[in-house]
Amino acid sequence: MRANVPKGMGGGAGNMQAMLRQAQKMQEDMAALQEDLDAREYEVKAGGGVVTVKINGKKEVLSIDIEPEIVDPDDVETLSDILVAAVNEAIKRVESTNSAEMEKVTGSMSMPGLF
Repeated sequence: MRANVPKGMGGGAGNMQAMLRQAQKMQEDMAALQEDLDAREYEVKAGGGVVTVKINGKKEVLSIDIEPEIVDPDDVETLSDILVAAVNEAIKRVESTNSAEMEKVTGSMSMPGLF
């Protein structure tokens, strides 16, 4: 049995192939971009520059540098607060950069679960 396809709806196989090629290209572009984003390094300063956090695109902390003047054995809480702020800001920077860069590849297409 053959399905009746209304006129103007033909060319489905060709259109489907083109869509599949486009989707495959987008997937390849996204994979290459993700690799680049993962390799990037970010440096974030906090507490007026007394703490510096280096993080990569995989959100792995690479180093934390602490200026000696902020180290006060009687006030460990302040140092802890500055470290938390620096790490959180570094993670936000990675996420916002990744999101903005991926949007350049995907446009406004929403792909839940991929990022």
